[in-house]
Amino acid sequence: MNDSHSSSSDSASMAAIDQNVGRSRRSGSGDQTLATDIPRHWHDIFCHGLTEDYWPMYGLGGGVGTLLGWAWLLLLGSQANHMMKISVHILTTYLAVVSVLCFWSEQIFWGVTFATGAALQFLYVISVIDRLPFTMLVLQKAVKMVWSLPEVMRVSYAFMLVMLLWMGLWSFGAAGVVASNINLNGRWWLLVVLSLSLFWTGAVLCNTVHVIVSGMVFLVLIHGGREAASMPANPLMKSLRYSVTKSFGSICYGSLFTAAIRTLRWEIRGLRSKIGKNECLLCCVDFLFHLVETLVRFFNKYAYVQIAVHGKSFNRSARDAWELFQSTGVEALVAYDCSGAVLLMVTLLGGLISGTCSGVWTHVKWNDDRVTMVGSTAMLMGMVLVGLAMVAVESAVTSIYICYAEDPLLIHRWDAEFFNQLSEALHQRLQHRSSRAREVLTHNRFNAGIQETVPV
Repeated sequence: MNDSHSSSSDSASMAAIDQNVGRSRRSGSGDQTLATDIPRHWHDIFCHGLTEDYWPMYGLGGGVGTLLGWAWLLLLGSQANHMMKISVHILTTYLAVVSVLCFWSEQIFWGVTFATGAALQFLYVISVIDRLPFTMLVLQKAVKMVWSLPEVMRVSYAFMLVMLLWMGLWSFGAAGVVASNINLNGRWWLLVVLSLSLFWTGAVLCNTVHVIVSGMVFLVLIHGGREAASMPANPLMKSLRYSVTKSFGSICYGSLFTAAIRTLRWEIRGLRSKIGKNECLLCCVDFLFHLVETLVRFFNKYAYVQIAVHGKSFNRSARDAWELFQSTGVEALVAYDCSGAVLLMVTLLGGLISGTCSGVWTHVKWNDDRVTMVGSTAMLMGMVLVGLAMVAVESAVTSIYICYAEDPLLIHRWDAEFFNQLSEALHQRLQHRSSRAREVLTHNRFNAGIQETVPV
């Protein structure tokens, strides 16, 4: 009798658990169930497998980002110019299409965000359209350098796999936040914190690859080729060991600031070049421009080349690199070049495709606010993974500029035609700056003369 009573109690308790778990699931039609009315603890989320509802979406985002990163690196070797142009022009259209889909799904905030991004992207491309031929030339030579060093590409692939493994753990927490029944604002704040941690981790890994690749490229240019007799033995492992030990603190520190400051600098430069005669607006933008230029002295991507080659601290490396550019005039070329912005567009496009795939799948299964949560975080996953692939090319670009500033003959020995093209472009940019300086000086003298003639 007691056995039957205990067995019936166990059956009832198991049924209650199954009922609660069943309530926590969403139906295929997308209707909200009674789960939101029942407090859902973290213990329930992990033990009842609720994270499994969202893990496949994050897995799709990570898989798409990895495939896109690998595909970009492979295609850049043969179709670099076409791939870069496609990315620059498609990104605006893609942002506009995603904004329309967000408005159609009644996600007004995200619709406005993507529409604003599309407008800014279009304006930026229009403002730098005359710089793209030179940018594509530099990127082609950087891709040529990367493809001549197959071990560098293997480093990028390996770090993408490391990031993918970390994302498997990270997505466990993100899926738990999405599956929880914390209020909407609370879930978003938790996702913001998780996204910042993922972004910083991705930036640290990207900049670690940056230091490794920069060290390799610098050695190749200094010694006159990968097969040179003076080339040190096993340079890749030495560069890898150095980047994850002695230089790792500088890499982590620099990763906090460089990406944000660099993006802000691109936008301000693009806006500044198209203002025209509006002196009030020009004054405001000039203030922001000089503020950002001051920050760039201490936080710039060229510091990682100095870290790789000379082993300096991050701030000292950034300052020395910028002073080197200004003393040699190469800063005029660096300011004219948009290769970093183009690679960022490639990264954004990869992230958008990853986020769209995950978001569409989530929309098919659950048509609610969790679509934007999964889609936005999956987009960040895709951006980080594609960025790890693109950083090898960006590292080659920065190393080329540092070598050209330190000893132009290094570039001449590597590629004489490219050296002549760089020298001609530098001469044109310095002439352009001189003519602009004369115009500003003449304009100021003219205004001063008018003020003196006007009676007080």
